Amino acid sequence: MTDQLERLNRLPLRTNLRGLTPYGAPQLDVPILLNVNENTHGVPADVLAAISEAVTAAAAGLNRYPDREFTELRERLAEYLGHGLGAENIWAANGSNEVLQQILQAFGGPGRTALGFPPTYSMYPLLASGTDTEYIVGQRADDYGLSAESAARQVRELQPNVVFLCSPNNPTGTGLGLDVVEAVYAAGEASQTVVIVDEAYHEFAHDGTPSALALLPGRERLIVSRTMSKAFALAGARLGYMAAAPEVTDALRLVRLPYHLSAITQATALAALTHREALMADVEDIKLQRDRIVTELTRMGLKPAASDSNYVFFGGLENPHEVWQGLLDAGVLIRDVGIPGHLRVTAGTETETTAFLEALELILTRQPSVPA
Repeated sequence: MTDQLERLNRLPLRTNLRGLTPYGAPQLDVPILLNVNENTHGVPADVLAAISEAVTAAAAGLNRYPDREFTELRERLAEYLGHGLGAENIWAANGSNEVLQQILQAFGGPGRTALGFPPTYSMYPLLASGTDTEYIVGQRADDYGLSAESAARQVRELQPNVVFLCSPNNPTGTGLGLDVVEAVYAAGEASQTVVIVDEAYHEFAHDGTPSALALLPGRERLIVSRTMSKAFALAGARLGYMAAAPEVTDALRLVRLPYHLSAITQATALAALTHREALMADVEDIKLQRDRIVTELTRMGLKPAASDSNYVFFGGLENPHEVWQGLLDAGVLIRDVGIPGHLRVTAGTETETTAFLEALELILTRQPSVPA
């Protein structure tokens, strides 16, 4: 690794990229993978058949470029989101990370800043570096919460060009109230701050949890990003999207690469949207396993955070890396997010969740929890 770094540093790399390491969670060959918040249920058979049929049909025209505007997909995504949205409000790219990158290409860049509130999604600073946007580290409360008053005050003081609000937040799994979004948007009026609400896990939220989509009317600087990687079980297809005012989608057309969404990607996403009822049924099962994890971890004396996502962030561990290694030795891979006393686990199938809980309880008999 040292030799590799030395070779890299001999290149005329941009200064702000020197010393950085690429994003990536461990990809290990173990029986139970619960570390990267994938949909562990897989694609249902009927949906898989529909996708295969759609992809085969699209393959017949692969000698031609795909629809550059992916019009049908934008129409179907708008219909799925509701809230009175139309195709003109929708944009999509190869995963929500590319959507966020394009937003920074359009509204960030040299001499501009992006504000995030760690602990949060670790790609935000990397996306900022990749677009030569200065990343500003905001502050959360001791319990990792973010109040409307605190967030708005920081926006007024720092006057960022872009703000990332992750809801549910990754890695904590906790959602933000719409009052936080409203306060941040209002606080950014003077600096014309673009506010991104990253709702990658919104489909897993508890019933009745509002979406920032409801706040879009009259707020041209507000963007709500989503993904088909999680609830739609399409992490391998790479389809992320966002909803915003039509002028925002026009701005992203200035920075997107030509024909950036392949015909295969478009066909896959359209087929999944057509069969979303089957996919949402799996979402409900995942939510049951998530709530089961919260209940069982509490019984074990640990401190799980309330989760509106498909994962659980939990504390109360004296040596989290030792617990992580013990689970790995038992064939269960979860995520060490580098926060003292805490780990994060994806809600798996019932069988996977049971294996995680049983292995963890066995490990905890050998390691005391952190005193309350």
